[in-house]
Amino acid sequence: MAKKKTPRAKPKAPKTDRRPARTAMTPERAAKILDILESAHPEAECALRHENAFQLVVATILSAQCTDQRVNLVTPALFARYPTPAVLAEAQLTELEELVRSTGFFRSKAKSLNGCARALVADHGGQVPKTIAAMIRLPGVGRKTANVVLGHAYGIAEGVAVDTHVLRVTNRLALAAGDDPIEVEKQLMALVPRRRWTRTTDLLIFHGRKICDARRPACGRCPLFSLCPWDSKQAFAMQTR
Repeated sequence: MAKKKTPRAKPKAPKTDRRPARTAMTPERAAKILDILESAHPEAECALRHENAFQLVVATILSAQCTDQRVNLVTPALFARYPTPAVLAEAQLTELEELVRSTGFFRSKAKSLNGCARALVADHGGQVPKTIAAMIRLPGVGRKTANVVLGHAYGIAEGVAVDTHVLRVTNRLALAAGDDPIEVEKQLMALVPRRRWTRTTDLLIFHGRKICDARRPACGRCPLFSLCPWDSKQAFAMQTR
């Protein structure tokens, strides 16, 4: 009796990437996006109120995990009490903590402010340095803070300041990919000319606050709708048109 043949298994179809295709980003496309943002948000600027580089360092340190509006409520009294790095370097931590309490993480921030002021006095004659290498050695100062201060206080572009708004907006627009601020900064620096680095941060942050919100983006009012490859834009556009 002939043996029954075992049916051959059908070959499996090759796996495919079901994610929507994303438009390749080029410097020309990035420039077009920035030009549109410039026209849509000409008033975009650093929201932290300051009169000099020292005040901007202090305000930017306080802005971590805190809104700029809250920081702007705290800094007038803080700057009046500690007008220079030399005065802040001698501050009592308990008093400093009370002044910055409402910004959150106040103990850590007070320690960073005091340490930063001490370093400015000891290593830089009380002046905020003008290089990113020197700035990131200051307590409480990372690349984001350094880029903000250099760009807005000194007009020096050594990088692109990347915060949560910049991360969100650049990923949605495919200007960059990833959630590592350092990697996203590198991608933006390769894509955008140096002369636009500081302005790029202002425009992306402003757009993130006004239009490209984390939870309820106003895609129906977004001037970049036709250029945006974000998968969820259509759903949110139906809610905001």
